[in-house]
Amino acid sequence: MPDLPRPCWTDAHDGQPVLHLAGAWGLARLRELAEPLRAALQAGAVQRLDGSALEHLDTAAALLLLDALSGAGADLAQLQLQQFDERHARVVEVVRSRYADTAVSAPPRPLNALGRFGQAAAGLGELLLGHVEFFGRTLTELARLALKPQLLRVHELFAQLGQVGMNAIPVVALVTFLIGVVMAYMLGLQAEKYGANIFVVDGVALGMTREFSPLIVATIMAGRSGAAFTAQLGTMKLTEEIDAIRTLGLDPAQVLVLPRVLALVMTLPLLVFVGDVAGIAGAAMMSNATLDITPQAFIGRLHVALSPRHYVIGIAKAPVFALFIAVIGCRMGLSVSRDTRSIGIHTTSTVVQGIVAVILLDAIFAVIFQELDL
Repeated sequence: MPDLPRPCWTDAHDGQPVLHLAGAWGLARLRELAEPLRAALQAGAVQRLDGSALEHLDTAAALLLLDALSGAGADLAQLQLQQFDERHARVVEVVRSRYADTAVSAPPRPLNALGRFGQAAAGLGELLLGHVEFFGRTLTELARLALKPQLLRVHELFAQLGQVGMNAIPVVALVTFLIGVVMAYMLGLQAEKYGANIFVVDGVALGMTREFSPLIVATIMAGRSGAAFTAQLGTMKLTEEIDAIRTLGLDPAQVLVLPRVLALVMTLPLLVFVGDVAGIAGAAMMSNATLDITPQAFIGRLHVALSPRHYVIGIAKAPVFALFIAVIGCRMGLSVSRDTRSIGIHTTSTVVQGIVAVILLDAIFAVIFQELDL
């Protein structure tokens, strides 16, 4: 043993190098241990450790030791411990068993434009696949509910009807009323040039009932109810309330998802009707103020121009819009990871996906109705 105390040194035993450890090896001494350890391993790989003079060893120092041995070419799986205290040997074994987890991977290479496009396409495909799978499960649960109505959570359904339906009436009525005002004003600017003021009623009636009211109301609900579904379910997942529901033997789909889906499917057609009425009322007010069309004349022309099939078509779109909005909102809420940042990200994504889905569905309906001559 050398005269000066050293934390480690190497000698040969039975023709094989042995690394001797001495003194206290702990977190506070990592800096002063690093250089002697590096010098002791300069001769090459060491597969045997002697801990007879070791007084203290913690996991930080054990990681430093294994890092140095691995860097010198030692096979950590074949490392032999000699005369180690049981506690010190256990520390080395714990760090060695988790050593692979401590490896720092090289930073990924930045993707080029084509790579980013491929990554985005793969992410979109995975997202759509997840939505399709969740949509199928939701339809399955709705079929089960149709066969066994007693599974319906009536209290939760009525609570959601209040939140989704009644509380949304003011904002829906206000927005569609203003849209009706704007439509009548813009159409009136053109119709007035040709003395065709009365035909503003035709444009507003057909536009509001077939397209604008269903589309605008669905967009509002995608931003309001869809985002609320994601935030509610995401918060419940974060606080482990959904796990508690499963522990009680209940199905989260029946308890949480179906009441929200049914509430939105039931209320959106009614909200579209409210939008129709508010939009036409706004148009009537603007027509009376700027186009000299009295309310009586407006209503009389409305009866002539607006066939029942037009507002029936608009209202018929609403349950389909509602189903997709609710499925997206619930699925994104249940996909939240266990951190608060994820709730905000998924809520924002729900709004975007819901609006895009509504616009795509409306375009599909337009093509179908055109082909059917409706």
